[in-house]
Amino acid sequence: MATVRLGSIALDCADPAALGSFWAALLGGEIVFVSNEFVAVKTDRVWLAAVRTPDYEAPSWPDGGLPKQMHLDLAVDDLGEAETEALRLGAVRSATQPAPDRYLVLLDPAGHPFCLSTQIPELEP
Repeated sequence: MATVRLGSIALDCADPAALGSFWAALLGGEIVFVSNEFVAVKTDRVWLAAVRTPDYEAPSWPDGGLPKQMHLDLAVDDLGEAETEALRLGAVRSATQPAPDRYLVLLDPAGHPFCLSTQIPELEP
């Protein structure tokens, strides 16, 4: 059987440079490719891409006509510190917080929901 591994997570957006810069800064990654249509961010665990999509509209989660389709869960050791850094970089705190003692929901600069959580275990090497 062929080997399969997660290669990259791609996020649609209107402004790949801005979204790529946000995620590179938040995840401690490095922008390794930039074009008008695509930005690639390399982190120590995954590649993340920001891809220009014509007529992009941000998800309207938790209610509204545009579902989120997917979101990222980020493992953190301190919710408050991680939230402060994400907000400083351009994230926005969601009005909906289902379990703020365990995880916080934020929106990236393109409107994609993502969670900061202290409840994600480390992967075994």
